[in-house]
Amino acid sequence: MKFGIAGNLKKEGLPAVVESLMKRFETNGVPYVIHEGLARRVQKSLNHLTIRKSAIVPENKLAASCDMLISLGGDGTILMMSRLLGERGTPILGINLGKLGFLAEVSLGELDEVISEILDKKYRVQDRMMLEATVQGVKQSFVALNDIVVDKYGSARVMDFETLVNDEYLATFTGDGIILSTPTGSTAYALANGGPIVTPANHLIVISPICPHTLTARPVIVPENSKIDIRINNADGKIHFTADGQVEKLLSAPVTISVKRSPHTAKLVKRLNTNYYQVLREKLHWGRDVRLQSRN
Repeated sequence: MKFGIAGNLKKEGLPAVVESLMKRFETNGVPYVIHEGLARRVQKSLNHLTIRKSAIVPENKLAASCDMLISLGGDGTILMMSRLLGERGTPILGINLGKLGFLAEVSLGELDEVISEILDKKYRVQDRMMLEATVQGVKQSFVALNDIVVDKYGSARVMDFETLVNDEYLATFTGDGIILSTPTGSTAYALANGGPIVTPANHLIVISPICPHTLTARPVIVPENSKIDIRINNADGKIHFTADGQVEKLLSAPVTISVKRSPHTAKLVKRLNTNYYQVLREKLHWGRDVRLQSRN
């Protein structure tokens, strides 16, 4: 097992975590590589270790250089890494250096124990469905683990989002935008927008209008093999397109955005003693009286 190490370069305490991992791997004779951007970020802060040049790999070779990637950061870091590694299918272990951590479930305090479990082959890999979007007139395609969002930009006025599923007309949603999310993304922007929580074992796409100007407009769930077309024929300002909230483009009307299931999946490493419902309870504080917490 060769590990790769990558992370969010803005996170505090990153050098100490990288140094701890390096010491563990060196002591146990475990091979590893480090993303070159991360290596530059932490090298001067390492106390007694030097990163070997042979262990530093550029971003475009990271997926092929390791059997499992350790992602240091939060959910946003995993989203970025999933787009980078999706085609190769390299499993990702998310270590939470952030706040919520729906995807990056492992805390720093659990890191050493989890590494031992992985070396003992006591873990599982969960496939997570991804989306692929194409934009009319743009050669590049866009991949997302959480969601594809199309919304207004630079104007206070609402827009009309003509929506088709497999070339069949669904509805024209008038509002601020529309979210197309995977089951993984159902606990992200789509949840804040009033959408349902969908367990990752389901393979489907959730269509959620953003602030629709009719009370009868509700999220619609369609099968995984659906092709969804969003057409905007007129807009007072620009049209804002984002993939996972990280890759964005500004578009002009008229334009059509087409979204379908990606042929690739994100492979997330999970502990054997955890499950999705446990994560929901912990992250959403189900069963806890938040009124009592606010008084303390």
